[in-house]
Amino acid sequence: MVTGVVYVVLEILQKNAMWVVGIATGAACAYSFSIQHSWGMVGLNIYYMVMSVVGLVQWRRDGAAVEEGQIHLRPLRRKTAIWSVLLYLAGSLALIWVFRRFGDQAPVLDALATMLSVIATWWLAESHLQQWLLWIVADVLTTALCLVTGQYWLSVLYVAYVLSAVYGYCHWKKKGVLFF
Repeated sequence: MVTGVVYVVLEILQKNAMWVVGIATGAACAYSFSIQHSWGMVGLNIYYMVMSVVGLVQWRRDGAAVEEGQIHLRPLRRKTAIWSVLLYLAGSLALIWVFRRFGDQAPVLDALATMLSVIATWWLAESHLQQWLLWIVADVLTTALCLVTGQYWLSVLYVAYVLSAVYGYCHWKKKGVLFF
């Protein structure tokens, strides 16, 4: 839980160290969700660990283009948004089917939160401002998933993530500088 809070603070400030903390947070959460048989969240946290490497490389490159204290942003392209919607719909349907087969406690909620988080992480690595809006919804869904599966301590973390995502959106919007 502590690494999750540190991760969000570093994300809001757009610090590269966030990605290193993301590996530790992903590993801890994957283990916790595996105990509850929330397979989507297990896979998602493994994905977070992989994307932490991708994000670190990309942010190091992009961060060189802005001044200290500024947030480097990329515009969200129509093509990216369309592919994201298609990925969300197809991925959610596929995961619901898979999760039902593996005895997931809440397959629909798990699939919807998982796919939205996959897309939000992709958008985060690309430094799209709108990733925060996806995180707000994904974290609300994950909070509900944690409550349904009895992981009350994790639900507290995800409520903190929701609040942090609201703040992060405002902070990035204020300090953000678009580049291509």
